[in-house]
Amino acid sequence: MNAVFAAPSALLPMASSRASPTSTLAVRDPWCMVPSLGNLDAYISATHGLPMLTQAEESSLARRLRDAGDLQAAGQLVLSHLRLVVSVSRQYLGYGLPQGDLIQEGNVGLMKAVKRFDPEQGVRLVSYALHWIKAEIHEYILKNWRMVKVATTKAQRKLFFNLRSMKQGLKSQAGDADTHRSTLTPTEVATMAAKLGVKADEVVEMEMRLGGGDIALEPHGDDGEETYAPIAYLADDRHEPTRALEARHRAWLAGDGITAALAVLDDRSRRIVEERWLKVNDDSSGGMTLHELAAEYGVSAERIRQIEVAAMKKMKKALEGAAAVA
Repeated sequence: MNAVFAAPSALLPMASSRASPTSTLAVRDPWCMVPSLGNLDAYISATHGLPMLTQAEESSLARRLRDAGDLQAAGQLVLSHLRLVVSVSRQYLGYGLPQGDLIQEGNVGLMKAVKRFDPEQGVRLVSYALHWIKAEIHEYILKNWRMVKVATTKAQRKLFFNLRSMKQGLKSQAGDADTHRSTLTPTEVATMAAKLGVKADEVVEMEMRLGGGDIALEPHGDDGEETYAPIAYLADDRHEPTRALEARHRAWLAGDGITAALAVLDDRSRRIVEERWLKVNDDSSGGMTLHELAAEYGVSAERIRQIEVAAMKKMKKALEGAAAVA
């Protein structure tokens, strides 16, 4: 920001027309010779110490810039209006952005205004430059107030820069019952929309945008909050190729796969597997225990367990072979 805090006295015209060659060079190219003030307060104090121009002086300098491209004249016009930029920047301190940055952007708007100013229009530069200064500051605020831009259309920009002040004014006029309301009432929305010439829906939408905040889609730290990040519940992986293949494979195992695996077993092994695993309900009811099957086949419970283990191995081998073929 050295360009913003440049010592303005170096850009003032020379007091005498009989300047030495060195002094003339300094005035012709002052920007590269100006030291930094290094302090915002010092810069603001310096801008208030610069002399104001009369209308005749302003018109003369503007004609020199327009007709001859006189950069010294342009510098004098800019310097004499730096205090205006400082004054305008104070109106936007409530957005949480550094005043130095606001002044810097306002100075850009001032220089654009000086370049386009026509002295024959009969208006002072201060009135013409005000629009350009505010336009540059508005654009800077909209780009930097949040990571996600909150206003893009003309109506949204109007609401962004007027909603908060108008809302405070309406709340100050509200009754005791509505004094502590944080949101606008339908009547207040309608009143604000009528004053600003926008739709009521746009007022409600901008109020929601200003009341919200930016949230990182993915977590940035190791604080164990991964499950609370939006990426955890906004991602739709139903059609992700790997998930789709896994789902298809599970469906095959639950249908044709288990049928093919049971087909390789003998009747007794198949019935043991079905009673032990396929006929059991979600609440663990149904099916038969090892002792019940042992009593039915006249063998020990350990023998039933051995038959079950052998059957599972056969089924696993059959499923692997079928999956490879598929």
